[in-house]
Amino acid sequence: MLRIGVIGTGSMGKNHTRICSDLNNVELVGVTDANIESAKQISVKYNTTAFSDYKELSEKIDAAIIATPTTTHYEIAKELINKGKHVLIEKPICDTVKKAEEIVKIAEKNNVVLSVGHIERHNPMVKFVKESLGKGDFGELITISSKRVSNFPGRIRDVGVIIDFGVHDIDVMRYLMGDVISVYAKGGIFNKQIKHEDYGNILLTFENGKCGFIEVNWLTPIKVRKLSLTCSEKYVEADYINQSVTVSSSSFTKLDVNDVYHSPIQFNTSNIELQKKEPLKNEIEDFVNAIKNNKKPLVTGYDGMQALKIAEAATKSYKEGKEVKIK
Repeated sequence: MLRIGVIGTGSMGKNHTRICSDLNNVELVGVTDANIESAKQISVKYNTTAFSDYKELSEKIDAAIIATPTTTHYEIAKELINKGKHVLIEKPICDTVKKAEEIVKIAEKNNVVLSVGHIERHNPMVKFVKESLGKGDFGELITISSKRVSNFPGRIRDVGVIIDFGVHDIDVMRYLMGDVISVYAKGGIFNKQIKHEDYGNILLTFENGKCGFIEVNWLTPIKVRKLSLTCSEKYVEADYINQSVTVSSSSFTKLDVNDVYHSPIQFNTSNIELQKKEPLKNEIEDFVNAIKNNKKPLVTGYDGMQALKIAEAATKSYKEGKEVKIK
């Protein structure tokens, strides 16, 4: 049994705790939070122990899930990793790239598994798209775009929409298309009650010369999480929420010069039914399997660092009004 603890019992911490309490090959040793009453409530609900300090919890576990505010990730992760504990950090990995780079190096030095909670990589829809591209089912991937919008989530206080929302799509696009070499973004603050940007449009240029476009905001009254891929043979529309994929193609039929009304193009659309699975459960199971089998997790610390680096570049781009190169 892998002894695991959850640090932070906010929105994501509660869900991590729920899943860990239900896994057969994991012992949920305990939870901790700066608000001890919150930790106690969750510990009672999931039949575990509440600790007042993560340092006390760290002495009793093999691995930890860090689901605290982004600005606290660095100090907590650094201490745990230096104690030889495996760590899954909620995204983004840290609040600065410099801190993220240090965490990655420390994890390598201590030979522990470091995973970052880019949950969308664990969505069955992304897995299907990745495998289909690998098999050449869609032809060559030419351009990719995404839309991740909703109203303002009250829990967010320490980062803007690009770091909180856009980093998901940055990671998925990098996973599907390859490394990013430059970013150009436009964005700003519409809701003057917050201090970080609440909308952004991001153009990514990849190492292979292709491009990707990301739209994110906290201004839309409905929740949309979609990904679109233009490929040489197919057009693919995928929905993160429904875990569904629609694949479209077209072919030319014989042209009748005497009938200009009917188009000589025949359209074909297939709706792909995927087995729905909870991405967060997939993420935690991947983390556990990486520890037990001594292998890399699906989303490594390096992946988390690169996603943050690109998101930081996007923020810098919209503030300075220029393209930013990724080093």
